[in-house]
Amino acid sequence: MMTPNFKKKNVSLNRTSFKQIIIACLTGYLFIMFLIAVLTSVEQDKYFSSRNLHAWSSHVQNELLAAFFIYENRYFLNADEITNPAVSSMVFEFVTRLDIKDPRTLLGRELPGFASFDGKIIVAGDGTDFTNMPVESAPPMEVLMEEREATSKRLEIAEKTEDSPNQEAAGENPIAHIIHSHSRESYLPELEEGTDVAFHPEVNITLVGDRLGQELEKRGISTKVNKTDIEQKLHENGWDFPQSYDVSREVLQEAISQNEELELFFDLHRDSQTRDVTTVTINGETLARTMFVIGENNPDYEKNLEMATELHNKLEENYPGLSRGVITKGGGGSNGRYNQDLSKNSVLVEMGGMENNLEETYRTTEILAEVISEQYFEAESVEGEE
Repeated sequence: MMTPNFKKKNVSLNRTSFKQIIIACLTGYLFIMFLIAVLTSVEQDKYFSSRNLHAWSSHVQNELLAAFFIYENRYFLNADEITNPAVSSMVFEFVTRLDIKDPRTLLGRELPGFASFDGKIIVAGDGTDFTNMPVESAPPMEVLMEEREATSKRLEIAEKTEDSPNQEAAGENPIAHIIHSHSRESYLPELEEGTDVAFHPEVNITLVGDRLGQELEKRGISTKVNKTDIEQKLHENGWDFPQSYDVSREVLQEAISQNEELELFFDLHRDSQTRDVTTVTINGETLARTMFVIGENNPDYEKNLEMATELHNKLEENYPGLSRGVITKGGGGSNGRYNQDLSKNSVLVEMGGMENNLEETYRTTEILAEVISEQYFEAESVEGEE
């Protein structure tokens, strides 16, 4: 028979356990509230962007896979490719965003503007390295909007292309769309001698977009070339140059809403690198080199990356050296999206640099249109077989 004293001890133990459960629940609740406060107050772009999470999770997966190999077979400790994972370093990298193996992660936070170079070279073309990555650079808006002279010949060409009919006017539904988020980017050889700012309201990258559209049309791809003056829109809105993609996003969204048949999207730019980096000679002709840029701040950026990589490979196969490669950008200090989240078939293409001339870029558009159409119709045939 149970004694009263034992009953009292049992009740006392139950009360103690109940208190411990209550304290544990309150502690857990407070921790969750603290975690929510942290997640909603920090800069998500720096810590929780798709790019950072993808990179970190990929690193963790590799580390954990190595750990499993080592746990099952100690022989892997002697392999040069596999190292024993350090959990402390993984946590440190996630919390601080600093990778001791990559000094750029520290310099990018300490040096103003250094984040512009924080890209990843996915496929390196001939001569491409971290010293000649594409750079988005522009003068202050008041300088950007100043009037500049261009050669009379180029101005005549620009006026003619403004009056040229587009595919929508002819009643067709384009499947390709070309835009220029930095629409006034120009080429110094086309401007008045002595000009040191490669921007112009008429003689600019939109002429290259026109030519690419024409070349795609010749190859059976109906194309809409949008030549909205993005910089003028920025000026009217009182916005800064980095907000160019906000303006072009509105243009793209409107185009998509008006035409559901659009499948291919190209945002053409002009690089700020020098002529020796952006020019190649093939079969005795000088051409402006391309580079494909993909934003990682897009959960499905791998699809865009696949398209860009295939275009690079096709260029490299038939015209070695024409493509400078494929890079990705993301995280803090960069747009890192470039509106590519609107379509899996969207890429940003650098068409030459500020010291190239339009003739060199025109030659490149013919070749680029060739590989784009080849890629598109190959994909169409595969889908048709399925």
